[in-house]
Amino acid sequence: MANLILASSSPYRRELLERLKLPFSIVVPDVDESPLPGEAPETTALRLAQAKARKVGQDHANALIIGCDQVATLDGQQLGKPLTHENAARQLALMRDRTVLFHSALCLYNAATDRMQAEDVVYEVKFRPLTDAQIENYLHLEQPYHCAGSAKSEGLGIALMEHMRGDDPNALIGLPLITLVSMLQNEGIPVI
Repeated sequence: MANLILASSSPYRRELLERLKLPFSIVVPDVDESPLPGEAPETTALRLAQAKARKVGQDHANALIIGCDQVATLDGQQLGKPLTHENAARQLALMRDRTVLFHSALCLYNAATDRMQAEDVVYEVKFRPLTDAQIENYLHLEQPYHCAGSAKSEGLGIALMEHMRGDDPNALIGLPLITLVSMLQNEGIPVI
């Protein structure tokens, strides 16, 4: 089996990938995650997932590299990682009682053959009509400042959500495992 590498610093993606019981290593790519002017959110997510995988592939020529990126969108506008409490509070206030689409881009790059499989897995989240006090309480308890859209469904963020819809619940956390299993099988890597 080829060396499997997760090109991500996310502990949540690492935990998800561990569920597949495959040996892997982690290499954190140095990639500018800024969207390009006029770039559609799903295009940003796919471009960044692929860029991260290719960047790691430069130093790991015989590896299969998993690249991921996630962009949250509200009315077609990107909601990036808030990075600060103030930005997170603004994001959550905008999202209250509204539906947000999370574009979880996934790619599997075979550095030996230069084969790239890539897909945007979309997950829909309807947020509850949150009060300002609920938003502040959540932010103080969870501090989701490095999560697209300020919401961590794998933690207390689940309380912000009225409903969620999509084909793979892992996509919302940032690593669509159902899609990844198919990509691995396409590379001759059986998971079970």
